[in-house]
Amino acid sequence: MGAAPNIILGLALGYMSCVIPILCLAVTIYISFAYAGMYGIALAALGMLGCLPIALAIDGYGPISDNAGGIAEMTGLHPSVRRATDKLDAAGNTTAAIGKGFAIGSACLVSLALFGAFVTRTEQITVNILEPLMFAGLLVGAMLPYAFSALTMAAVGNAANEMIAEIKRQFESDHIKNGGKPDYEKCIAISTDASIEKMIAPGLLVIGTPLVVGTLFGPSGVSGVLAGSIVSGV
Repeated sequence: MGAAPNIILGLALGYMSCVIPILCLAVTIYISFAYAGMYGIALAALGMLGCLPIALAIDGYGPISDNAGGIAEMTGLHPSVRRATDKLDAAGNTTAAIGKGFAIGSACLVSLALFGAFVTRTEQITVNILEPLMFAGLLVGAMLPYAFSALTMAAVGNAANEMIAEIKRQFESDHIKNGGKPDYEKCIAISTDASIEKMIAPGLLVIGTPLVVGTLFGPSGVSGVLAGSIVSGV
C-alpha cells in the first residue's frame, strides 16, 4: 500500500480513539459534579491519580527494553538478544500508549478541579464564554497545546538533524575510515544539550502565557485561556 495510506489510516484511527475515553471522562465529570460539585471532581481526580504509578511504571517498559537492545548491540551480544529486545520494545510502545492515555485522563480531572479553584479564588461568579474577552482567551488557550507541540517537535527534529550531521562528519573522517571507534560522547552531548536548551521556549510558553494574560486582561482573560487549553489539550 505504501506509507501514505498507512499514515492516513493510522491518523484516522488515532482520532477515533479519542471518542470513547472522552465520553467516559464526560460522564465521570457529570456524575461527580452532580453528586458533590467540584469536590466530587477532585475526588475522581484523586481516584485516577491513585492508579497513576502503575501506568507510569508501564510507560517506562518501552524505553527500558529499547535501551537494553542498544546495550546488547554495542556490547556485541548474539543477534538473537537484539531480536528479543526489539519484540519487547514493540510491546512496550503499545503499553506506553495506554499509560499516556491514562495520564491524560487524570490530568483532565485535575485540571478541571484546579480551574474551579482558580475561579473560586478570583471570586468570579460565572465563566461566560460569550463575553468577547473570555472567548478571545478561549481561542488563545486552545492554541497553546498546538504551539507547545510544534516547539517540542521542532526541537526533536533540529536535534536529530544536528546528530545526523555529526554522524556523517565522523563517517567521512579518516579516523573512522582507518578503523577507529566513533566519538559517541559527541552525539550524547548533542542529545543532552538539546533536551535542556530546546525545552526553554515551551516552558516559557506554558508559564508565561497565564502571567501575561493575567497582567493585561485580569482573571477573566486567564479563565478563558485555561478553559481553552484544558479542552484542546485533552
